[in-house]
Amino acid sequence: MNRDDPKADPAALLAAIVESTDDAIVGKTLDGRILSWNTAAERIFGWSAEEIVGINVRTLIPIDRLEEEDAIIAAISRGERVPTFETVRLHKDGDEISLAVTVSPVLDDTGAVIAASKIARDITDNLALRAQLEESERRFRLMADNISQIAWIADRQGQVIWGNRRWPEFTGMSVERALAGNWRDVHHPDHIDRFMTRRRASLESGEDWEDTYPMRGKDGRYRWFLSRAVAIRDDAGNVACWFGTSTDVTEMREAEERIELLLQEVNHRSKNMLAIVQSLARRADADGPDFIERLERRISGLAANQDVLVRRAWSRIPVLEMIEAQLRSLGDARSQIACEGPQVLLSPGAAESLAMAFHEMATNAVKYGALSVPEGRVAVRWSLDGEGREARFRIEWIESDGPPAHEPERQGFGTRIIVDVPRVKLNARLSIEYLPEGFRWGLECAADAIS
Repeated sequence: MNRDDPKADPAALLAAIVESTDDAIVGKTLDGRILSWNTAAERIFGWSAEEIVGINVRTLIPIDRLEEEDAIIAAISRGERVPTFETVRLHKDGDEISLAVTVSPVLDDTGAVIAASKIARDITDNLALRAQLEESERRFRLMADNISQIAWIADRQGQVIWGNRRWPEFTGMSVERALAGNWRDVHHPDHIDRFMTRRRASLESGEDWEDTYPMRGKDGRYRWFLSRAVAIRDDAGNVACWFGTSTDVTEMREAEERIELLLQEVNHRSKNMLAIVQSLARRADADGPDFIERLERRISGLAANQDVLVRRAWSRIPVLEMIEAQLRSLGDARSQIACEGPQVLLSPGAAESLAMAFHEMATNAVKYGALSVPEGRVAVRWSLDGEGREARFRIEWIESDGPPAHEPERQGFGTRIIVDVPRVKLNARLSIEYLPEGFRWGLECAADAIS
């Protein structure tokens, strides 16, 4: 037998393995005295075998970790193996080394524990890599949990395996319950079948997926979400997993609906306005010398009211704001008019009808009535009395201290504007008086007609 051939000598083979390994392999007595020290131990700890053998292993242990050795010796003495654990030991130069250590008892032929075998692996680089991975995961968590969207990851079959904290914040359902498949419970029952069909088709084709659907929040109300899922592929091009986000688009959808409604309203109002202008032109006395002037004034009155309505996005406007829009063009004569009344809101339709009437009365007052003289006065008063269906709205125009009012010889289009239009549009009762002290106009209708 060739004793120099390690394959022919098991002891030599074992010694060769011990010397060639990258792990430090150290033998020690039960009281901690070092018995053996391989090449890797020299490299890791900086001590040669000649320097360290016979020295107590506690030389390598930081003072604040000496209790570890006590626990190890106690376990080995009982014949127990100490599973791998991570710890810190000292290099010859005093630097700390991060190690993964395993300790096993050494038995004699009778099974008695006579020593301990310690295997130590330098994990400094591993810990640095682990720290990098933990920092990367921390940053990912920081980003994923603080974006405004619900974010999630699903495996290639579509089973959700991760979700960020936005999910429980919105749904009130824990991520653990969602991972168990309960995420379907928050989907709107009217949309879940369509959602699942489109999702299944994407999983089968491997194509990126997008859908919009409502989900129930923890407050019980449904909100609309735009969800997108992107297939993450491996080096072979196969789908490894899916990454998706769900963005709350409820306000965006509502804004789009409001814009669409507003466009429809503008289209409707524009057609109505054109019809009114056509009516003004058709009914006015085209042969009169001031036809163009009167038509322009009436169109200007309509335009002023439209400005108010547009500024308020076709919502209800206060009576006073409607009146002020029509009186703005009177110049100095505006100071001769006093307005008095509570805060009452008019619908766009009611504002249009009353604005035409007030513009006509203001124009007539400047030409023939109280506003044609400096001492003339006009009082505009309105009120809202009663409650519910019984509530009544009243408004009046009263001229005084001006020329006596005379009933026109014929009923022209101006009279139709101040009488017929509001009476028909508001189902109102109208009163007109031509008195020596001045012109008087009054309107009364149900409060519902102006709201």
